[in-house]
Amino acid sequence: MNLITRFELAALTEAELRGLMRETFNALARSEPGSPERRNALASLENVQAELACR
Repeated sequence: MNLITRFELAALTEAELRGLMRETFNALARSEPGSPERRNALASLENVQAELACR
């Protein structure tokens, strides 16, 4: 999984953000502990949550 930045998230609607949050959470659940994919999923999930909180 690639890291999703706040800059990328700013252009999305709230519905798109919620869908992306679900996809990111699922990617996190599938990832191996300590893997780069897991770190990216965690960081991306935090970014999505922060963007939703700002709205």
